[in-house]
Amino acid sequence: MRDENEKLIRENDALIAEVANLRELKKENDVFRKQLELVPKDKFDLESSLVIGQDPQGMGSWIVIDKGSAEGISVGMPVIVSDGILIGKISEVNSGTSKINLLTDSNSAVNVSDLETDARGLVRGAFGLGLLLDMVAQTDILNKGDVIITSGLGGEFPKGLLIGNVQEVRDSPDKLFQQAVIAPRVKYQELELVFVIKK
Repeated sequence: MRDENEKLIRENDALIAEVANLRELKKENDVFRKQLELVPKDKFDLESSLVIGQDPQGMGSWIVIDKGSAEGISVGMPVIVSDGILIGKISEVNSGTSKINLLTDSNSAVNVSDLETDARGLVRGAFGLGLLLDMVAQTDILNKGDVIITSGLGGEFPKGLLIGNVQEVRDSPDKLFQQAVIAPRVKYQELELVFVIKK
């Protein structure tokens, strides 16, 4: 009787663990399905990829995905998440994995414009801490809450990809330009599924 009892307890524990695992998988599936519905598939040739690694120092400057040159990915390709939000670009490629330098990386720089006022500037990474809009002419208008998108200048990124919203506007230290703190549309440390723009 005791052996039978122990066997039933073990089976019950195994079933509880399996139910928990299935719930987690369903949750992941729902998240991925929602993201896939919001991706601008009609505009770009996209390669969906799972995030399999990230900056261990927690600086949020890079991630690693599970796709590489075998899937036609190459250095310089832009990477987005749902709703066409730009998160960075491919910086290294192996046959089965790729490294993405995120916009928050201190070496990142993207030509952007203000969707509402057409002010133009450059979004730079602030050492993994966030995004800074720089080099905006003093005559241009920037407002708190404005949407910042890629301008298409330089040909590195397609025009119209979302970056974030203006959080705070200030003068540059030399007072020659305006700067703005940009609130990203995504939490980089929570990325799970991303899309590489191949064309």
